[in-house]
Amino acid sequence: MSGVTIISGERGSSPYTYENTARTRRAGGLVLHFHEAGPGDPAAPVLVMLHGGGPGASAWSAFGPSLSAFAPHFRVLLVDQPGFGRSDKPELDKDFFAYSADAVAALLEALGIEKAHFAGASLGGGACVRMALDHPGLVDRLVLTAPAGLALNLFTAEPTEGVKRLIEVNLAAEPTRAHLRGFLTSLVHDPALVTDELVEERYAQAVDPEARIGARHIGAAFATWPEAGMLWREAHRITAPTLLTWGREDRVNPVDGAFVALKAVPDARLHVFPRCGHLVYAERAAEFQRLVLDFLGG
Repeated sequence: MSGVTIISGERGSSPYTYENTARTRRAGGLVLHFHEAGPGDPAAPVLVMLHGGGPGASAWSAFGPSLSAFAPHFRVLLVDQPGFGRSDKPELDKDFFAYSADAVAALLEALGIEKAHFAGASLGGGACVRMALDHPGLVDRLVLTAPAGLALNLFTAEPTEGVKRLIEVNLAAEPTRAHLRGFLTSLVHDPALVTDELVEERYAQAVDPEARIGARHIGAAFATWPEAGMLWREAHRITAPTLLTWGREDRVNPVDGAFVALKAVPDARLHVFPRCGHLVYAERAAEFQRLVLDFLGG
């Protein structure tokens, strides 16, 4: 369920920075933090991108490097989901996917946005699925990267390696750098991508008190409403055209689960990236961006 960025892309050449795209807005009783960039055309289509979970997850850490590819074509909103980044971290009164979808729907209403494309990875993919189920009028097209809750593993035992590593981090009284390295390594196909610098960055975020509060609240919601996370049972109701993307070597949400999602969603197509783990949007950034632009261009 990770939102960790492994590959930074060409950040140095991008006109979009964390600071010049950062926004906050109160919506639905919450303060949500997000990043916004676009072509400046008020008629431009909107693309909402929702990150995955894990220590240090945020909209910017997952999709900041993608802004230079998508912002010339779309009004892009990278949203810190409730419990993550600089958004509020409340106790949840319903399952996480529904809570996040309702919060994002309220944000779009506050911004005067009537319809958008949605792209979500892992945990954020699950929130996008719930958005399509509970707020179908807001959703144009869906791009889902190894979405949580939509897959049903056919050949892989539960919990998967990546989920085990995440549980170890979240349950540790004091997470260690070894915990973080094990978790990060489970996300990627090439372990060389997990550098000492990356481990240090994510370790600082993993031990942040506010981040740990958010993780506890989200974990409690999944424990309280476990069946609500079984989104595959409702996937036949999704009406939006859907692009599923997966890494063949995904050790968090393995690719065998993708075929349940492909069969269940009425208007779905699947692209599997070889030599790629859970972070398709980072490990295969250029190819992922081309695929998404082609799909959303319709």
